[in-house]
Amino acid sequence: MFKTVLFPVDGSRETREAVDLVINIVKTYTSNLFLLSVVEENEEGAMSSESEVAKLLLGAKTLFEQQGINAETIEKVGIPSFTICDVADEINADLIVMGCRGLGLTPEKASESVAHRTIELAPCPILIVP
Repeated sequence: MFKTVLFPVDGSRETREAVDLVINIVKTYTSNLFLLSVVEENEEGAMSSESEVAKLLLGAKTLFEQQGINAETIEKVGIPSFTICDVADEINADLIVMGCRGLGLTPEKASESVAHRTIELAPCPILIVP
């Protein structure tokens, strides 16, 4: 059912809380797991630290390897929601699992979250972990 799972990682608490669920899904369906981190330009035009992103991906890959899961890592530059959906399309993902990092409780802020925008654009089902 879920042969290819994409798990965008960003170091947030919500992402860390989704790890156990990703492990369960990947083991249950013997899925191929792809870990994605997106380097994003900020308003000043400077980019997030690529070395920090590489370290984050290596840590996530190691965590899954300790559970007997081999994961491929992907690092991209771009707007997170668009990039997540592009990568999901490129790898023919059957499922995207991601943490929900709400920016606030107001409807205006909810529509700005990466998770919300990804839901609107995704080429496959998404599981949002609170």
